[in-house]
Amino acid sequence: MAISLRFNHHVLTSLFIAITLATVKSVHTTTEATTTTTNTEFVKSSCTFTAYPRLCFASLSTQASLIQTSPKLMAHAALNITLASAKATSAMMVRFSNSSRLKPREVSAMGDCIEELGDTLDELRKSIGEMGQLSGSNYEVYMSDIQTWVSAALTDENTCTDGFEGDDMNGKVKVFVRGRILVIAHLTSNALALINHFASIHG
Repeated sequence: MAISLRFNHHVLTSLFIAITLATVKSVHTTTEATTTTTNTEFVKSSCTFTAYPRLCFASLSTQASLIQTSPKLMAHAALNITLASAKATSAMMVRFSNSSRLKPREVSAMGDCIEELGDTLDELRKSIGEMGQLSGSNYEVYMSDIQTWVSAALTDENTCTDGFEGDDMNGKVKVFVRGRILVIAHLTSNALALINHFASIHG
């Protein structure tokens, strides 16, 4: 009888531990799922402040776990995404500009565009650098610099596409360049909107 009681006690104890562990795991999983949903919803709601919310969400939703619910991290991530896109496009255009199939006018316009993109990359890098220093008494100075540089980057991108205006430009080249630059310009516009939103909250 004593053996039976001890056996039942061990069974009940093991069962209790198993149930407890399962409950803890379930709570942990539910908490993680809730946090992920909260972060994703924050990204989605923040994107409503931009001119291109669908592009904003598509480009930043994968960064939700890093952004969490921070407007500053949201703006910072938007700048990083824009920089990565601009770098990839710049490298692609450098390769494309070496093509022997381009007309002299197209080569010239491509060269000007690559130069404008180089300025864009510099401005985005400087903005990202100062985003990490936004604090204390220098906040307003740094924020003003960031807003100025990102605005300048947007102007550079628009200037790039201007060089491909005119009927004498190859239609495929024009569509290719304008399509790529348009994406970067929209990403830059979104980043600037998120920066301005963060500034308005902080201020």
